Amino acid sequence: MARAGLGVTVLEAAPTIGGGARTQDLGLVEGMVHDVCSAVHPMAWASPFFRAFDLRARGVELLSPDVSYAQPLPGARAGIAYRDLGRTVEGLGADGPAWASLVGALARAWPHTARVALGDKRSIPAGLLPGGAATVARFGAAVVEQGTRAWDRRFVGDVAPALLTGVAAHAITPLPSTAAAGTALLLAALAHAGRGWPVPRGGSATIVAALVADLEAHGGRVEVDRPVRSRADLPDARCVLFDTTPRTLLEVLGDEVPPSIARGLRAFRYGNAAAKVDFALSGPVPWEVPEVARAGTVHVGGTRTEMVAAEAAVQSGGHAEWPMVLASDPTVVDPTRSVGGLRPLWTYAHVPAGSDVDVTEAVTAHIERYAPGFRDVVVASRCVPAAQTAAHDANYVAGDIAAGAVSLWQMVARPTLRADPYRVVSPAGSPGHARSRGQDGRATRAVYLCSASTPPGPGVHGLGGWYAARRALRDVFGIRSTPDLSPEGPTR
Repeated sequence: MARAGLGVTVLEAAPTIGGGARTQDLGLVEGMVHDVCSAVHPMAWASPFFRAFDLRARGVELLSPDVSYAQPLPGARAGIAYRDLGRTVEGLGADGPAWASLVGALARAWPHTARVALGDKRSIPAGLLPGGAATVARFGAAVVEQGTRAWDRRFVGDVAPALLTGVAAHAITPLPSTAAAGTALLLAALAHAGRGWPVPRGGSATIVAALVADLEAHGGRVEVDRPVRSRADLPDARCVLFDTTPRTLLEVLGDEVPPSIARGLRAFRYGNAAAKVDFALSGPVPWEVPEVARAGTVHVGGTRTEMVAAEAAVQSGGHAEWPMVLASDPTVVDPTRSVGGLRPLWTYAHVPAGSDVDVTEAVTAHIERYAPGFRDVVVASRCVPAAQTAAHDANYVAGDIAAGAVSLWQMVARPTLRADPYRVVSPAGSPGHARSRGQDGRATRAVYLCSASTPPGPGVHGLGGWYAARRALRDVFGIRSTPDLSPEGPTR
């Protein structure tokens, strides 16, 4: 919006900008930084927004490990998802051909796969048809297969199913489910395409810094320590975009939201949660299978059956004996993250919403199960229980880092089943605006929701904001052409 010539002010409640994409010194080791929430970014190169924005040209270095992710299994075994699809297929033995036909086909057509999964769920993404018709059909059939009890039919062993289920578990939802299957198929395909699953050199905050620098270069500004709790906290503006959950938007705007839309937003459901555990280590995690140590991301969940049981326990409100754990050691590809020979380890475990349990021991024990001696390399650790995550990012309601339950319904009807999922209060002069009035009877500003609570859902892809901003430019300001996002584009 700033590139379109508008005056833009970003209000950030926290002392630092970035929300879940911040990188900070947590006090575990002097000078060591950890990613606060997001750490590994397969969508940062595949997203249409970031491809147009060109992170590399802006100094953001996406470092790609040879092993995108790994899945340790009992019995000193592991599934290894190399960036090289052929090597992955070879390593899966009898299930290699099944992996090639299911995931490999989507990886080879990754631009269409990304268009299908990262669209606004209301329109046909540009460039998808006609060339991507086969990918649409293939993706849809794969989601149905892997989102139901038919998910085991193509596999003969337990390694390939576990390798795919570990990715599905990113959705923090009962398994199998169609929403989790869509997540798994997109991310697994990206693991074998383009940059794979990269880690930004220096941490996730480098992506945020590039965005802020471009905003400021075009006349925009950021104000930190500016919480917005009511309408009185909002500056005068023709249009306001909320990068928040529906709950926060309703709390701030009250009756400014039309009743029919408010009812839909109040019905929006939040999902299960994650508890974060950050470690400082004296050396690499001593994985029992050495190849796991080459992975930028490790899914610590065991077999498909064990992961299904763990997610079922969370869904029922309990804590699994062996919780689903995601782990990432950025120094696998970014040695600059090491401080004095010590290295950070990023982990989180799936827990029930609102859990106040310190899961440090559960995470440690689960990693130790596949990395004997892990305790011996732990120098320091810190846990943020799910109940406390909203303190650093209010969008994480009760620890829901997806800003809304990841279900088939809520991936399509996110946040409500309306033709425009972003617009909340119509701009002046448009149909329906007369119904959008405050208690004093005066017409209100145009309001849009643009967070992960909107399509295409969670992930560092920038698309919720991009889709909402393009609609606001057109509907509020009459600007129909999309501004040039490249570094060579015009500046103010």
